[in-house]
Amino acid sequence: MKTIAISVGDLNGVGIEIALKSHAEISKLCKPIYCINTELLEQSAKLLNVTVAEDFTLQKVEGSFNIQAGVVNAKSGRYSYDSFMAGIKLCEEKKADGVVTMPIHKEAWMMAGLEYKGHTDLLRQHFDANAIMMLGCPEMFVALVTEHIPLRDVTKVVKYKMLKQFLLNLQREIPQEKVAVLGINPHAGDNGVLGHEDMRILKAIKSVNKQLGWEQFFGPIVPDVAFTPHFRKDFNYFVAMYHDQGLGPLKALHFDESVNISLNLPIVRTSVDHGTAFDIAYKGQAKTLSYINAVKSAILLHKRKI
Repeated sequence: MKTIAISVGDLNGVGIEIALKSHAEISKLCKPIYCINTELLEQSAKLLNVTVAEDFTLQKVEGSFNIQAGVVNAKSGRYSYDSFMAGIKLCEEKKADGVVTMPIHKEAWMMAGLEYKGHTDLLRQHFDANAIMMLGCPEMFVALVTEHIPLRDVTKVVKYKMLKQFLLNLQREIPQEKVAVLGINPHAGDNGVLGHEDMRILKAIKSVNKQLGWEQFFGPIVPDVAFTPHFRKDFNYFVAMYHDQGLGPLKALHFDESVNISLNLPIVRTSVDHGTAFDIAYKGQAKTLSYINAVKSAILLHKRKI
């Protein structure tokens, strides 16, 4: 049975509730280690009016503050970072086979003086690696070429060499899967009528397929038809040029069950594909499916790596 570190996320949000209510089911899948200290765990359990299971294994993370449901503050932001770093360390020391992360709040990280825009950005800098953010479920996965940047900067970032390397990195992680690559402009540029950026995408796709010796990547696909049933019957994997281009359709179709997976890293990391849900924190309403799927994905990814 695999050992999975659980980063508890922002304790002012729903992460710890999800961990507590899912523990019995998760324990049948793996050996979870929760990156939190006893004081904050007991405080969370009291707010939720639940009892902590006797087999709830902890990796102590120093820190103390009063949990405030639904409040953005620096202390909860800092603790979510420290919990994540504890999970990474467990993986680096081979004490865990992967880390699954509960949601953090980016503004809380900023208030805590942290320079990272989120989990994936931190992982890139920590490992000096071009981590790929891929989200989804078995019915549909979407890998993002760009993530948390302004839309006006997307065409400045998506260049031929950058995209070619991205596709090669993705290929190493999913070597046998056919992948639909979305265009960046309406109608995928209409052969230059609506912009020349899509010609870069086409060039990168052709170059990578030639290097691989087979046609793994297809496109650029017109973005407004890429997620229709016509295309989805042939493709489970998609590459989107920017955040909302890929995640809007994904969340419309598979919001509750999708997960966030970090690829092209020396460790396994998956996450729930939702936010801190401050509006329902400590009300007993948080759903657990995305978290359970994230744990299952982490176990599967570790098996692929060994």
